Amino acid sequence: MCGFAGFLSPAVSRDEGNLVLRRMADSLSPRGPDDEGIWLSESGVVGLAHRRLSVIGLGGEGRQPMTSSSGRYVIAYNGEIYNYKRLALQYPNESSLQPPHSDTALLLTLIETYGLNQALDQVVGMFAFALWDCLENRLSLVRDRLGEKPLYFGWQGDTFLFGSTLAPLRVHPAWNAALDHQAIDRLVRSNYIQSPSSIHVGINQLLPGQGLELVWQGGKWNQRSWQYWSATKSVEKARANRYRGDFTSATDRLEEQLLRVVGDQMVADVPLGAFLSGGVDSSLIVAVMQRISSRPVKTFTIAFDDMAYDESLYAEAVAEHLGTSHTTYRMSHLDAIEIIPKLSAIYDQPFADASQIPTALVAHAARREVTVALTGDGGDEVFGGYSRYRWAPRVSAFSSLVPECLRSLLGSALTALSPSAWDGLLRILPIASGHSRLGEKIHKLSGLLLAGSQRDTYKKYSTFWLGGSPVRGLSCPGQSNPTQEFIWTSNLTFVEKMMLIDTITYLPDDILVKVDRASMSVGLETRSPFLDHQLFEFAWSLPNNYRVGSKGGKLILRNLLSRYVPSSLIERPKSGFAVPIGRYLRGPLRDWAEGLLDPHRLSREGLFDVRVVRGAWQEHLSGRRNRQYDLWSILMFQGWLDHMSAAPRCNPHVETKFNMGLPEPSTYPS
Repeated sequence: MCGFAGFLSPAVSRDEGNLVLRRMADSLSPRGPDDEGIWLSESGVVGLAHRRLSVIGLGGEGRQPMTSSSGRYVIAYNGEIYNYKRLALQYPNESSLQPPHSDTALLLTLIETYGLNQALDQVVGMFAFALWDCLENRLSLVRDRLGEKPLYFGWQGDTFLFGSTLAPLRVHPAWNAALDHQAIDRLVRSNYIQSPSSIHVGINQLLPGQGLELVWQGGKWNQRSWQYWSATKSVEKARANRYRGDFTSATDRLEEQLLRVVGDQMVADVPLGAFLSGGVDSSLIVAVMQRISSRPVKTFTIAFDDMAYDESLYAEAVAEHLGTSHTTYRMSHLDAIEIIPKLSAIYDQPFADASQIPTALVAHAARREVTVALTGDGGDEVFGGYSRYRWAPRVSAFSSLVPECLRSLLGSALTALSPSAWDGLLRILPIASGHSRLGEKIHKLSGLLLAGSQRDTYKKYSTFWLGGSPVRGLSCPGQSNPTQEFIWTSNLTFVEKMMLIDTITYLPDDILVKVDRASMSVGLETRSPFLDHQLFEFAWSLPNNYRVGSKGGKLILRNLLSRYVPSSLIERPKSGFAVPIGRYLRGPLRDWAEGLLDPHRLSREGLFDVRVVRGAWQEHLSGRRNRQYDLWSILMFQGWLDHMSAAPRCNPHVETKFNMGLPEPSTYPS
């Protein structure tokens, strides 16, 4: 696990190029605390920088940037190829190339032998990398199938920049990118910035399963992208080859798959453990790990001082049953206050999933004992765990039968009481037993009642600021996503459409961003077995009622987990990795938030509608509505602005304007 960056630019001197590359590498030091390397082409046109977190092969043989045996290819790589040892055994004996000594070397060997696309077909893992072909003057950027590892890129004038995060791009002297108001709008509506956009105009994120190529031809860089793996096409393929066995045999097959995947992902030359929330996903991963391991697996969880959000007792019960070596880190509001100013540096661009706070804290706690941690991420999207997969079809069906005027009246009635008032009223009723935060859920339901279609129902489930964006200066409506349009018009069921869209948007841009940035900020590698692409394809080959049914989601996961853990420890309402941020904003975080939402500051910056934002803030403080998620996105953006204002820059005097087009430089030396 590492970080890398680089550039294509008009020729620079060796001293200048090496200085810039070292600055780019230094900005990635949290992702790779163990080693550093840079490489600059003889012409001074191409540069690669790398920081390494040593996980497999702790010696110098894994140092990067790495050159292939023939000298044709140079690679800067981030990630792990889990099947690299099996691939190494399959490598043809007659080859003149040396046997690979690391997964990076194995990848180079495969590329040199079979070409890039065939090499990608063979590898199983999480990765992002930059590959320079010295023979054909070709740069290839590649990201893993489901988007576990990040990769940003874009032109700044006549210089092309790329890297694992935005930080190394910003320290390059050519950096001059402005803020993207459309991206800010997407942030406040979703709490994250959806790829391929970034917070900066002209700087993009490579999509999962995508490659980007730049080759010098005809006196310019010709650029093209291609998709070597697609979640949508994999789903089509899986549905065309449906699993025909019964539920029990499917559970057996799932267990076989997980034993393979988890076994591969437990290979490391450093201490290894797992995050354990006590939910289905992480409990199943830990159960399989403990079955494979000859010693107690190290597990870690977060406890909250608000019992409505705390699931640590469930995690501790699961850990005790499985016999793991368990650590619980108790988070108070003081911990939240301490870590919030650090979030902007951790996440590099504005990010507003409030569970980033406990994620960062549990990563910090785990890093004290391990260097690698397995997670249950992806289980909800792949096996249908979110409550919306169960309730959205019901709400949509209700809306199709009841006139809009009646639904509007019902919605108004549901919001007549504040969330806390609903909680107090329902606390004495049997329906509230075992459930938490019912008032928030009732208010959410009130908005869903006005949805006019399946697409609208999903949007209301997954979108904030439904009454209109508070962002000023929007030039045009957000563009539609062709892949999502294809999914909505497909013959998938409503539940399947939501699951697949979550897989290509919410999973890589929220869940995996949250975990990757938090863990890598402390030099911790996380691995997600549920995101093995072969396991993903198996899951989609199953009848949908093996995953989601009238009794809830992840049915097949629950069935398998019952072989390891008593159902009484698992079967409970899903809380999620939430944090009581709404209560914190009314209490210990109020002064901090008030400063970021100061009306004079908002007016001076001109990015947000002061009246709309202040209205939401007052509404939240009064307790009439819980606007925590609406406000958190703006607070995180404002905090990020403060962080960027304080960050050192290579060229602080340039204006932050940017040309929207992609230039085609024609003066590069070959």
